[in-house]
Amino acid sequence: MAKQAARASSGRYVSRLTGGALAVIMAGGRGERLGPLTENRCKPAAPFGGKFRIIDFVLSNCVNSGIRQIMVLTQYKAQSLIQHVQRGWNYLRGEFGEFVDVIPAQQQIGSHWYRGTADSVYQNLEAILQLRPKYVLVLAGDHIYKMDYGPMIAYHVEKGADITVGVVEVPRESAANAFGVLTATESNRVTRFTEKPANPDPVPGKPDSALASMGIYVFSTRLLEQLLVADAADPDSKHDFGRNIIPGAIPDMQVFAYPFQDVKTRAQNYWRDVGTIDAYYEANLELVHVAPELNIYDEEWPIWTYQLQQPPAKFVLNDGERVGTAINSMIAGGSIVSGARVTESLLFSNVRVNEYSSVHRSVVLPGVSIGKDCQVNGAILDEGCEVPDGARIGVDHASDRERFFVTERGVVLVTAAMLRAAGV
Repeated sequence: MAKQAARASSGRYVSRLTGGALAVIMAGGRGERLGPLTENRCKPAAPFGGKFRIIDFVLSNCVNSGIRQIMVLTQYKAQSLIQHVQRGWNYLRGEFGEFVDVIPAQQQIGSHWYRGTADSVYQNLEAILQLRPKYVLVLAGDHIYKMDYGPMIAYHVEKGADITVGVVEVPRESAANAFGVLTATESNRVTRFTEKPANPDPVPGKPDSALASMGIYVFSTRLLEQLLVADAADPDSKHDFGRNIIPGAIPDMQVFAYPFQDVKTRAQNYWRDVGTIDAYYEANLELVHVAPELNIYDEEWPIWTYQLQQPPAKFVLNDGERVGTAINSMIAGGSIVSGARVTESLLFSNVRVNEYSSVHRSVVLPGVSIGKDCQVNGAILDEGCEVPDGARIGVDHASDRERFFVTERGVVLVTAAMLRAAGV
């Protein structure tokens, strides 16, 4: 066993495993809980962190892990996602068998589109089999985290697992109706998998925590084919990994949970499901903290992306109250803060904030223009918003609700369409 563990930790051994793996990224979800943020884009295409898209995190994880054969399965509102991947992820060398292929839904096996996560992979099974990978890593394309997939595949091999599921511990309260929840033994053998339960099973010894699925699965290619073919033939199936494939495999197969923890400290690593407007807002604003849990300055695990070539951010005017300042904030390239004050906020590229305006605890997406003498507090301004002079956003929620979208926690979401409809 010691020899096996040493072999599993060997960089050469892990690189062989990742080199023989195919990543299939499911990026076709509607992202309905993000409301107006996904009216014109799918969730994986949503901007995040000042310069990235959500999809960049899982793609970067693959490339940094040594997985260079990647399929991205799309379906709903995929145009901006397709453009982003084509422009930013076309540097892999096809002559070496490396690729990031964006595969739209094509009705491969009938007149229906993808009926579930398992069906999306099943409809592309022939393309997967032609590549003859030893392992298939099925990944969700809409979470924020940094993860080396090599140790997870090595864990799968060393355990003799049929299926391995990546898991994180989350508060039971937040797990209810939100995640797939696993029950596992002390050796991480999965005994139960329930999709979005109302009363999640607790972690043994931790009554307030539950094991949530990260939407990451490792299969051998042969077993994946068998499971998907059987599922496709089942008329009662929802054709979903969390609802059908994983629960159905537990009684007869070796299904293991892989805790997403630091290899040395066993502390849980950063992972966020930014599936709601509040979660999206909070995860972005966490980045402006002095030492955020998600380190996007990590040179050893860079997050790759496509971005326009922009000049540096600029802060201008120093005339009485017209002083361009940004405090405890992140400002992306191409932005200009002119005689305005930005505090505890995240401004994406090509944002303009004009004189006498203030932006506080807000997330401002690319290409937004904020006029003179505006107040923006606790808000998300979507791409292309043109906020008129004198506007007040996040100051009076009663007024905000008449024009914009306000979450239960009081975050005000403003889109360009909302501004046009309000006549401002």
